[in-house]
Amino acid sequence: MDDDLTIEALGKLRKALETTERARGHLYSFHQLTGSADFTLDEAIALLRRAGHHEHADRVQRELLGRNVLPGRWTFEIVEQYDDTYYDVFRDVERAARDDLAGGRRHEYEARLKRERQRLSAAAYAERDSRSG
Repeated sequence: MDDDLTIEALGKLRKALETTERARGHLYSFHQLTGSADFTLDEAIALLRRAGHHEHADRVQRELLGRNVLPGRWTFEIVEQYDDTYYDVFRDVERAARDDLAGGRRHEYEARLKRERQRLSAAAYAERDSRSG
């Protein structure tokens, strides 16, 4: 087994998980924004009625208020299904690989990168100091 390749592979797997985390965050934004828009419809309906536009108020209420965003689903159901069928599985697979191959250490690729980058930085300072002294 090649430790460098293993660490690189785990780094890519972790990066993919982190990208999935970001996607999940966007999904929650979608959920919250859609819910906020739905509640704002209450105000629009009331204002349309007060302005005497009952047909438009009725249409907004009938066609938009509480509407499913996908057939049979509100956004919370989409979030739950994403979590249950994709996100949770993704996290479990990444954790199992990390536990088996890196002793459970997260970000091992980045830890190696940090050590190397700091070594290069220290070497540059040492070289600069040797030239100036």
